[in-house]
Amino acid sequence: MASDREKGRVCLGFVGLGAMGSRMALRLMGAGYPMTVYNRTREKAEALAEQGAQAAANPREVAAGSDVIFSSLSDDSALEAVMYGPDGLLAGVLPGTLLIDTSTVYPEVSQEIARAAWERQASMIDAPVAGTTIHLEQGSLKIFVGGEEESYRRAKPYLDILGNESFYMGSNGMGLRMKLVNNTLLGLGLQALAEALALGEKVGIDRNRLLDTLEKSDLVSAGHRPKLDNARRDGYPPDFGLRLMYKDFGLIMRQAAALAVPMPATAAAQQLCGAELGKGVEEDYSAVIRLMEELAGVGKRPY
Repeated sequence: MASDREKGRVCLGFVGLGAMGSRMALRLMGAGYPMTVYNRTREKAEALAEQGAQAAANPREVAAGSDVIFSSLSDDSALEAVMYGPDGLLAGVLPGTLLIDTSTVYPEVSQEIARAAWERQASMIDAPVAGTTIHLEQGSLKIFVGGEEESYRRAKPYLDILGNESFYMGSNGMGLRMKLVNNTLLGLGLQALAEALALGEKVGIDRNRLLDTLEKSDLVSAGHRPKLDNARRDGYPPDFGLRLMYKDFGLIMRQAAALAVPMPATAAAQQLCGAELGKGVEEDYSAVIRLMEELAGVGKRPY
């Protein structure tokens, strides 16, 4: 029986099947693409195999059978681990393969991988996403892209399955730099909201009235408005986890330091995010709302 490649079908690969990666792979499979997947925790790959994907033993095996390969990894070291080495993606990548990395990592790390892919006659774009698992399930992610424009045009049909807008930002690394700019606003905006809430409670405004009013305020962004529901319930389930926000703050400050860009407010927000993360509870980054309430001496609640 002829393989999908022999039939002329584009075969996709996916490496990194966390909360976002697994859902991305499922959306692409739902669009009719054959899929080979790999995850360090094999159970996650097997869960997708039950829905029609082929589970690979290592990233190199994914590369050997794929025309377009997505990756979604948590940090620099995780991305490098799947890209390099005898069983890495780059060891098995074929000439003409397109790599689409959706991870949020340090831009220079991504650029180095893109150069290594080019040496193997493959191309790579960085395509970090803005949005949560809810946005992904709705197909409404925003995607920032860095790489050759021709590679972006080739990737766009697949990106359009995952999000409703993609933005071409320039050469390799520029998509990631835009993501760091975006997440600067994400983290700082939430910190400002947390401080405003703490102040409102401290001056004696009824908490529910305060939340209701802020929810209708034009000054609270659409992205932050749902976090008011977390504060209302005093529950912060990890939609975008504290750990990830703290990691991104680190990338932002590292990039700023390399270019001598002063970011005092971002540095303060990073430290407060770290203070909440240090409690060891797996929660959403909006849990800094509770931290600011505790520091102000209002709304303090036990876990």
